[in-house]
Amino acid sequence: MRSLTEYLRLYFIIEAQYIKARMQYRADFIISSFGMLFSSLITLGVFWVIFDTVPDLAGWSLNEMVFIYAFYMLAISPMQIIFDHFWQLRFNLQQGTFLKYYFRPLNMMFYYTSEIFDIKGLTQLVVGIALLIYSAAQLHVDWTFARIGLLVITLFSAALVQISIVVTAACASFWVLDSYPVLGLAWRLREFAPYPMSIFDGAFRFTFTYILPIGFIAFYPSQIFLRPEEVSSITYLSPLIGIGMFALTYWIWKQGVNSYTGTGS
Repeated sequence: MRSLTEYLRLYFIIEAQYIKARMQYRADFIISSFGMLFSSLITLGVFWVIFDTVPDLAGWSLNEMVFIYAFYMLAISPMQIIFDHFWQLRFNLQQGTFLKYYFRPLNMMFYYTSEIFDIKGLTQLVVGIALLIYSAAQLHVDWTFARIGLLVITLFSAALVQISIVVTAACASFWVLDSYPVLGLAWRLREFAPYPMSIFDGAFRFTFTYILPIGFIAFYPSQIFLRPEEVSSITYLSPLIGIGMFALTYWIWKQGVNSYTGTGS
């Protein structure tokens, strides 16, 4: 069994080769990066339009919304950059090419994930960092060492929530012939994440907190830094929620891997 150090070394070797290959098509990289930048800024435009009409959104100011959105962008970046290959899982299963992942002495999720590194997602990451720094400065957030550590922990757990939702939906491909509606729905649900849960009614708020915890991708963790006096105790369970969801997702992945028998042709 390979150690974590070996897997990290292998990952960087694989990604270095992938990036070299992708950079042969620099025009594609530049165009896709600008596309990612444009799509990342669209929501900011929506916020601007909303706040041009009303002074606040359920008590939340524009700068607070920008902070939540920045947190959201950072939280979904690992899914975009590292786990993007799961969008192709349904095609790999249907075409039978997924069988190759059974024949190498590597963890299959690691092997499958490492084949693609979405470079343009780095644009989203950079924009998220810039917006977080800007909005935090406007809101006079006091960055102590403890808060910086808490930011890293909450971002990690939020990223696990987003990854778990999308990867679980992708795993439906093991049992459903056309799983794109499931995957598409899971990805579209993320659009609710950068908004305060307080703007939704009780049923949606309950769903986005306890059933499909979209709120833990950005809103609840952001409260810790923006309005610590309003934070509920469940918010501090974010790391457990993220780890627990990913553990469940990995179990579902293993069940799918064990049940797959190829295309039959």
